[in-house]
Amino acid sequence: MAKVHVLLKKEELDAQRLEGKVVVVLDILFATSSIVTALAHGATEVIATLDGRAAQAAAATYPEGSYVLSGELNADTLPGFVHPTPKALLAEGIAGRRLIYCTTNGTVALAKSQGAAHVYAAALLNGRAVVERIVADHAEATILIVCSGSADNFNLEDFYGAGYFVSLFHQALPDAEYSDAALAAELLHDHCDGLDALRRARVGRMMLARSLDDEVAFAAQESCYDVVPKLQDGALRPA
Repeated sequence: MAKVHVLLKKEELDAQRLEGKVVVVLDILFATSSIVTALAHGATEVIATLDGRAAQAAAATYPEGSYVLSGELNADTLPGFVHPTPKALLAEGIAGRRLIYCTTNGTVALAKSQGAAHVYAAALLNGRAVVERIVADHAEATILIVCSGSADNFNLEDFYGAGYFVSLFHQALPDAEYSDAALAAELLHDHCDGLDALRRARVGRMMLARSLDDEVAFAAQESCYDVVPKLQDGALRPA
């Protein structure tokens, strides 16, 4: 029987035995939303790195012009990097190029998940496609939905996103075992407006203060993409 659990922040991965498990990483504002958007619009792959130095080192191994270098640290775009939000990446022109990407939380959560049997990057934007793929390929697995959070703190927007995934899993796997954290996330999602939740979250308020309401609204869309980014050989590619 499948088990579905929600981790409230990436630091909780440290206490998990990941072998054999399926991990779904969420960073709604904005890392995984950006990764999903880039691959949905023709990026060849996403190389997620821990920080700007690692991103620059990765970029140095590829021909200039073949990649987009994007990242932030503590919500500030790194010098010389493209702003790491979905619409900014689309404006840069991502099709046919790899995205080399680093963020404070989302790419760290992906790195922490590498011991799992299968690791997916997911967002509200591709929720249904990810759930359908996991149900088709790993219907009996233990599934960890990981909220990236922020510097060891709980983030409302990721928990809301986790609730969307739990709701979708509940429809597809009604007999699975759901943890209390998973059920709490589902209740939040099913009784709240998504855009309102994202705007009221601490990170959402920070983004609104930076005039990024259009990016927040973009990330609040549910299941508009069919792409399923999976971590394979150190890069995220469509599964």
